[in-house]
Amino acid sequence: MKTVSLRLTCCILLLSSPAAWAQHGPLVYGLVDLHLGHTTHVNPDGGNALRIGSGGMNSSRLGFAGSEALGGGLKAVYQLEMGIAADTGVADTPLFKRQATVGLEGRFGSLLAGRAFTTVYDFLLPYDPMGYAPFYSWAPTGNGSGSNKYGMTLAFDNMLKYAGKSGSLSYGASLGAGEGSASADGAKAAAAVNYARGPLAFVAAAERINANAPAGTGERTATTTWHLGAMFGRGPWKLQAAVRDYRRSGAQPGLPSERARLYWAGANYQATPATTLTGALYYQEVQEGTSDADADPAMVVARVRHALSRRTDLYLVAAYARAGQDRRVSLSRDEAGSGDSQRSVLVGIQHRF
Repeated sequence: MKTVSLRLTCCILLLSSPAAWAQHGPLVYGLVDLHLGHTTHVNPDGGNALRIGSGGMNSSRLGFAGSEALGGGLKAVYQLEMGIAADTGVADTPLFKRQATVGLEGRFGSLLAGRAFTTVYDFLLPYDPMGYAPFYSWAPTGNGSGSNKYGMTLAFDNMLKYAGKSGSLSYGASLGAGEGSASADGAKAAAAVNYARGPLAFVAAAERINANAPAGTGERTATTTWHLGAMFGRGPWKLQAAVRDYRRSGAQPGLPSERARLYWAGANYQATPATTLTGALYYQEVQEGTSDADADPAMVVARVRHALSRRTDLYLVAAYARAGQDRRVSLSRDEAGSGDSQRSVLVGIQHRF
């Protein structure tokens, strides 16, 4: 009896110690998304393709995250996340290339170091009706057929990232050290603010990416983007619209200046507690500097999403893209199309764990 009491006392003391309750994790989480789709104009002879692919509504992934309470409302946090090609079972990214961070969270907000999605990426996500869906959204970057995607930078290496909130105003910034021979070579910076009050929300975001200056030139190409967005939600409706301005300076010989704007707008409608209808239009206006200047591609996409549970969804997507002046266009951000138009219909399933 004494032995049992002693063991019980030790367990109680262990569980009540700070080390026992202060640390949370590691949490193992992930998402598996697979779809079956038919797409036109996927090769030079104009042929169509029926394919099973990974990441239709969201990219498949596997991650680990955790935190430790440090007292006074302060905690240490970490996250490691990698991409998965669920259709083949191999890694879709190098190990933890999606995110690899450690940092602190408290009343001041959060401060992270490592590799992570940028502040612009985080703040613009709610303003894309398709939620950056690989099939299909052009909000992160444009289609894969042109000489340039005219997009935002999705993530920074060697980054410090801050996020905070005060009332209706959220704000953040990301700094990526270039770690080149010159302090500005390869340096990256991003910042954003979001204001939400009642049914309305507005966002403004900007970033600058420096290239490395070629030896002996001292001239450095820089890419800048800015975004403005608005959102309105009431009842079953959510309406979103945004614009991105992209510019690349041509400081280096043989690299022309480029400018383009992407406009998008769309809506989400909660038809039933389990079913959401989404429609979106993306239009890329190429203004300067490349052979794509007359293409001005556009894409319209519609999606039906049905939740089987809190973690499992079925979805149906139909999309159509077209470019002017007989230029190539692709629905996908990662694959080049082979004609001036492309259509696709796909069905998929997504499960979160």
